[in-house]
Amino acid sequence: MLAAKPAPQSAFPLRVIVLIAVASTVLSLSMGLRQSLGLFLRPINADLGVSAAAFGFALALQNIVWGLSQPVVGVLGDRYGARPVLIASALVYAAGLLLMAFGGPALGLDIGGGVIAGIGIAGTSFGVLLGAVSRAVPAEQRSQMVGLVSAAGSLGTLVLAPLGQVMITEYGWRTALLAFAGIALLMGAVGALIGRPATTASTPGDGEAAASTHAALLQAAGHRGYIAMAVSFFACGFQLMFITTHLPQFLAICGLAPSVGASALGLIGLGNAAGSYVVGLLGARYSQKRLLALIYLLRTLAIAVYLAAPISAASTLVFAATMGVLWLSVAPLVSGLIGRMFGLRHFNTLFGLTFLSHQVGAFVGAWLGGVTFDLTGSYATAWTSMLVVGLAAAALQWSMDDRATGAGRPNAALTAGRAMQDA
Repeated sequence: MLAAKPAPQSAFPLRVIVLIAVASTVLSLSMGLRQSLGLFLRPINADLGVSAAAFGFALALQNIVWGLSQPVVGVLGDRYGARPVLIASALVYAAGLLLMAFGGPALGLDIGGGVIAGIGIAGTSFGVLLGAVSRAVPAEQRSQMVGLVSAAGSLGTLVLAPLGQVMITEYGWRTALLAFAGIALLMGAVGALIGRPATTASTPGDGEAAASTHAALLQAAGHRGYIAMAVSFFACGFQLMFITTHLPQFLAICGLAPSVGASALGLIGLGNAAGSYVVGLLGARYSQKRLLALIYLLRTLAIAVYLAAPISAASTLVFAATMGVLWLSVAPLVSGLIGRMFGLRHFNTLFGLTFLSHQVGAFVGAWLGGVTFDLTGSYATAWTSMLVVGLAAAALQWSMDDRATGAGRPNAALTAGRAMQDA
């Protein structure tokens, strides 16, 4: 029973509390900035004549660069800890947003908002932060704490999306991006508060995973369940990045005010906070792979229902709240499965590779949305494709093999305990 557990097991040292607070704040700001960039499509289009496809390509490029950078950043985080990676990445993130504001269509969008900002996001997001938190807390509390950080990280969109829309309306899109760059610099200052990396003694076997990074990659490549999870993660990025990039434009075509798009993105952040924390709790008790499959299925059903009903401000906000609950709730589950299967020695690296698949999906989602719109004048093809990939991901995720191998085997006792709870 919960009441029978000794109190010290749930009390964290101050350094861990600071780490959780810093990770939550940085993730909140990083994701809030990134998920608000879709608000700039229409004003940049009006000012510079940039097409939806060109803008979508820039954000698609940002996501693929983010994905390609994540394994590299993960290796650096595994080797040197989160602090130096966060500080350097925040500076890069700010530089990318500044170039996006003042560099013109090609240099500003593709290089600044695409390549440079993508590298910055890689070092201020899930891989580095969730890896640091996972190492610092006991195994039995890992899912809850990762869910808590993901939940807190969701709140940035709730604040930054409406703020960004107000800044664009009142001061122009360049000034809004300048303010966003200042917020990116703030992430570096907050990240400097993290101390030296430390692992908890209550995570048996994690420190025994002495295999090299190369050996860990070979082990993951031979694990069918890991491959299935990574492929399913493609659908996650595909669905979410299309919505983040193109929902404001889609709503404008439907005759809704720009404030509806900003409110929808903010509401996604609010629902995301609740969903991430609740799923983190559920992931500690129930099958994480089945919960992931259920999330993919529910997302797809939410999209289908939204498109079947008349598009209105009310239906959009309900859709946004629903998608928000299902948005980043995948993070504690994917990180939990990686920890169970492989341990934490190379967590950042393996999470980074999984996330690369997510970002390939994000690239396709953002870019395909713009291309199909420019060719057909409609987003119908892109919406339909989201239904197809969502159903495929749910089926693949449900049947994945999540058994531990190699470095993950010391966690078998935890797996057995979870199985007894499920029974």
